[in-house]
Amino acid sequence: MIPLQQFDWPTSIGELLAQYGDLLWNVAAFVVAFAVVYFVGKYLLVKLVGRSLSARGFDRTVVQLATTTAGALAFFVAVAVAFTVAGFGSFLAAFATLSGALALALGFAAQDIVANFVAGVFILKDKPFEVDDWIEWNDMTGVVREIDLRVTKVETFSNEVITVPNSELANNAVKNAMANDRLRLQFVFGIGYDDDIDEAADIIRENARSIPEVLDDPEPSVRTAELADSYVGLESRIWIADPGRGKFKEVLSDHVQGVKERFDAEGVDMPYPYRELTGGISIEEVGNLDQVSVTGD
Repeated sequence: MIPLQQFDWPTSIGELLAQYGDLLWNVAAFVVAFAVVYFVGKYLLVKLVGRSLSARGFDRTVVQLATTTAGALAFFVAVAVAFTVAGFGSFLAAFATLSGALALALGFAAQDIVANFVAGVFILKDKPFEVDDWIEWNDMTGVVREIDLRVTKVETFSNEVITVPNSELANNAVKNAMANDRLRLQFVFGIGYDDDIDEAADIIRENARSIPEVLDDPEPSVRTAELADSYVGLESRIWIADPGRGKFKEVLSDHVQGVKERFDAEGVDMPYPYRELTGGISIEEVGNLDQVSVTGD
């Protein structure tokens, strides 16, 4: 170990500047350049990004994320400019090469996370659904409880919570039954071929009008929708306001039950499919065994 007293320490400010002047100048240039670029760039960039996204209707979560990213970008730009001004270009080039390699590796490793993140941004921007909306996708259904940048939490009607990656919702068709302020409900009632279609249609419309939640405008309607093997299908169309899964099920249940009770009271038949088997059984003796054969239509 070399004793400290053997070092050639500067004895005056002039010697200090002569010996370390270049280094001190570079450090001062780095600090000044970083401070100017970072604070000015951060102020202008963050303000510009925030106002631009807010004016385009982006969600507050997306705006906050974008402004935070803009602030981080201003920091890295300030560091790069400061290194350049201070004359540390070779170090900056090596740092940029290393950062590029790391970014490429992280990109491959986190491509699913990035895809979900980007999908979350578009969901928050486009708003195909919002919290408390009832949605259906890929044969699944539930009520949206939370929308994050990576996942969306959906509560099923069995009181289960499903955590769905945003890319799954962004890349598949999603049906939002609550996107509008009104929802049309449909149900096909089957009546017998010998029953009066107009009479049955009047019963269906009267029952629909008796339900308080059913709207008068558009008014309930009935269409002959099907001529099946054993029945004539009458499709009832009714409208409700402020649709939700609970209200949808309740109104439809009241309508179906009410029509069934009126049909029973008025003697309107509601047939169900059936098959009639005809034929006979014959027994034939084959050797010492009896063979049973069934014939029928």
